[in-house]
Amino acid sequence: MEKTQVGAASRRWWTLLVVSVAQLLVVLDATIVNIALPSAQHEFDMSDTSRQWVVTAYTLAFGGLLLIGGRVSGAFGHRRTFTVGLVGFAAASALGAMAANAEMLFAARALQGCFAAALAPAGLSLLTMTFTDPRELGKAFGTFAAVGAGGSAVGLIAGGLLTEYADWRWCLYINVPIALLALAAIPLVKRDGPGGTAGGMDVPGVLLSASGFVAVVYAFNQAEPRGWGDPLVSGLLLSGVLLLAAFVVVERRARQPLLPMRVLAHRARGAAYVTIWLMFVAMFGFYLFMSYYTQTILGYSPVEAGLTLIVNAVSAAVASMLIAGRLHGRVAPVAIVVPGLLAAAVGMLILTQLTSDSSNVFWLYLIPAQVLTGLGMGLVMTPTIGLATADVSPVDAGAASATYNAAQQLGASLGTALLNTVATSATATYLAGHRAGPGAADAATVHGFTVALTVAGAILVAAAAGAWILLPRAHSAPGVNEPAMAWEE
Repeated sequence: MEKTQVGAASRRWWTLLVVSVAQLLVVLDATIVNIALPSAQHEFDMSDTSRQWVVTAYTLAFGGLLLIGGRVSGAFGHRRTFTVGLVGFAAASALGAMAANAEMLFAARALQGCFAAALAPAGLSLLTMTFTDPRELGKAFGTFAAVGAGGSAVGLIAGGLLTEYADWRWCLYINVPIALLALAAIPLVKRDGPGGTAGGMDVPGVLLSASGFVAVVYAFNQAEPRGWGDPLVSGLLLSGVLLLAAFVVVERRARQPLLPMRVLAHRARGAAYVTIWLMFVAMFGFYLFMSYYTQTILGYSPVEAGLTLIVNAVSAAVASMLIAGRLHGRVAPVAIVVPGLLAAAVGMLILTQLTSDSSNVFWLYLIPAQVLTGLGMGLVMTPTIGLATADVSPVDAGAASATYNAAQQLGASLGTALLNTVATSATATYLAGHRAGPGAADAATVHGFTVALTVAGAILVAAAAGAWILLPRAHSAPGVNEPAMAWEE
């Protein structure tokens, strides 16, 4: 009996390790290629217009197919879907690394996004179904959140190192050995049976959700170079909103919906989705501006710029595992999330004091801001992951996990486009109102950054106010419903 319990406990922690590795792959690839992009563009002679597809192909496929990935995971079994996603992601990464031309690279990145859309919700569902003890669940979510919170920064660091000292293709090749290590440990992850039938796939829901998410994400991506008033951007946004509204109407009437409305109707889950969406809107603007500021104003190399963000990643890991993870189930979620959002907001506001003068800026502004934003990210992600997947049956776990990932994806896309637009507009206004001279361009650029970071800080404060009103105040974490499917040793 005791040996059986030890073996079951061991399997739970192996599941956490495997899922965390997969989460690192998914988050890493959202940023690691950004550093490698100039080198890939030069090798394939891509135009500035077409180069964006190296990033956009991944984000569109990932964001557009997340709900479908969650439904497939629930229907065919989370471990099976997770395994297929891991194998496919590794294969697509190798294909992209071996790309002979730009079109082959674009296609490989789209394939990565497709498999990531299955991998991400399946992995989070495995955690939700595996850990049932509140204290263990807190540790598991803390570790998972630490990987998610620090993964973007790690991607920038790894991208800089691999591009500078190896070759840009290694930003894709690196996924293969990592995925193989995770696959080797798959037999130690508990098996789960299918929670539905493939024949029940909601085809109208699939088409409406995929086309709606793709339209919205692509509109956000195009808003940066074209502007929000561009007919293509406004048309895509309107179309995306209408398609997603039609999706909600269809799902309310579908016999086997892609996204059961009961997943969204739960107050705590809905609040968690909105909170993490707003957090990502603000934070991805932060990552963008830190990369630009350190390289264009401070003159850092890509490696140095990436390494600067390690403080943010470490702070996020500490907050996720050592603070939020240990407090999970012991204090109300609102008592963790609201301080986290406010800490991140203070970090943003510190950065609004930046100038184009590089003296003492690292210790006075960059380090404190990165510590606070990292702590904020870690404190917010752990409890929102728990709330987003709380009180769901195994059949709905994939949909709940996919919705959480979709909120992050939409937040990242909107944040990058929105805050970059704010920054460029503020920069142009500054230049129009000041005389040209030495350092004027840098001063205008930094002014644009600080205005955008002020907006990001305001978004975080608004998120904190909303979280204070909507999040649960109970001192125990919501539980997970009794499994509707049997776990096999």
